[in-house]
Amino acid sequence: MNLYNVLIVEDEKEICDGIEIYLKNQGYNVFKAGNGLEGLEIIENEAIHLAVVDIMMPKMDGTTMVMKLRENYEFPVIMLTAKSEEMDKIMGLNIGADDYVTKPFNPMELLARVNSQLRRYSKYLNVINNLEENSNSYVIGGLELNLDTKEVLLDGEDIKVTPIEFKILKLLMKNPGRVFSAEEIYELVWKEHAINTDTVMVHVRNIREKIEIDRKNPKYLKVVWGVGYKIERQ
Repeated sequence: MNLYNVLIVEDEKEICDGIEIYLKNQGYNVFKAGNGLEGLEIIENEAIHLAVVDIMMPKMDGTTMVMKLRENYEFPVIMLTAKSEEMDKIMGLNIGADDYVTKPFNPMELLARVNSQLRRYSKYLNVINNLEENSNSYVIGGLELNLDTKEVLLDGEDIKVTPIEFKILKLLMKNPGRVFSAEEIYELVWKEHAINTDTVMVHVRNIREKIEIDRKNPKYLKVVWGVGYKIERQ
């Protein structure tokens, strides 16, 4: 089974469902959105590895969506364009799209382009992961976590945290932008099945008191209500 998550952002349901079938047959995990706003919301909450994005959509078009996602994300984007949208195609490539497919398209051609982009992205991720493995610290804005000294610094000032708080911060800072549920945090930090996650909430509250200047408007550690917690990308 493939571990890649592919997002389809397309307002025409038949096209969206058709692409989904081909991708799932190749073992990809598929997420679907009907416009750019829905697409960005999914990207915020899921680890997306590639997006197939139509240009003409209601609420938020594909070009605007790609501009916004490129502020924080590096995964490949394939844009779907109509033959009459030559300038949109050029604009899409200029703002960060990696490839395009012209409608009407052969599904096998799209699949080949998805496979090609993910092969390149996989090599890129391997390089990044190797660099991270050799790195001894995580830095998000003015927040730094040092794995060697077990220190947490905020704007250069030492912040005293407990070993559990350090592990929670490490998990969240290693995956900026990703939302972790309380159950996930408990199982990844305590290394046991989550039975009572209230303790996670207590530790997160303590961390926020230590690293946030304005706790009502946190800069780093955000609560995604009903979902979990994340360290915001800076």
